[in-house]
Amino acid sequence: MIAIHPLHGIGEVMPGDDLVSLLKGALASADLLPLAPGDVLVVTQKIVSKAEGRFVDLAGVEPRAEAARLAAITRKPPNFVEQVLAEASAVVRAAPNVLITRHRLGHVMANSGIDRSNIGEGDGDRVLLLPVDPDASAARIGDGLGCAVVISDSFGRPWRYGVTGVAIGASGLLSLVDRRGERDRDGRMLEVTQVALADSIACAAGLATGEGAESVPAVLVRGLVLPEGASPATALVRPLEEDLFR
Repeated sequence: MIAIHPLHGIGEVMPGDDLVSLLKGALASADLLPLAPGDVLVVTQKIVSKAEGRFVDLAGVEPRAEAARLAAITRKPPNFVEQVLAEASAVVRAAPNVLITRHRLGHVMANSGIDRSNIGEGDGDRVLLLPVDPDASAARIGDGLGCAVVISDSFGRPWRYGVTGVAIGASGLLSLVDRRGERDRDGRMLEVTQVALADSIACAAGLATGEGAESVPAVLVRGLVLPEGASPATALVRPLEEDLFR
């Protein structure tokens, strides 16, 4: 049986905090140690970014002409837009109250993943950026705890309302499971089926982490039967040459 175990008591994570120690303590308090085969620890991007000190004070960001132009279209502060552009490789869509970019990691997302919510108290107009390398961050946590790790974030989706969990970092499991060439139960060949396993796990964990004031920054998903092998979350990013919507 698959079970989702929220981890409580981690508290406000600060730059330089040892996430492995904090997570190990939360796992112990929840009586979830030792970890078992099939366990996947899902850690929200926010606490990873906080521990890695990915804060920026917008008071020190000087907007350039392009940021000013997009700020007028999107009705967002120019210095915020400048920081969004600094994290982006391309602007996908700009409209009132909307700025969709392709992040430097390849994700297509609102505001390059820059966030103001649930980032703790602080001086100035602070925002939080994504980790520099979420797959490497997941690997460090996984190495420290001896389990598979998914770093989750929340994305919107084209043509659908609402956000849902996705994996932006992963270690110790196959993020993308290619089932092409297998047979379905009627013997038909699977020709296009690739399973976004890390995204599915992140989405399931989101039922416990929530999107508001739940204060559940990590979840242990237990009871999975994981296929052999491992691939990072970057395996989930479709290459530009395969973009069907440009």
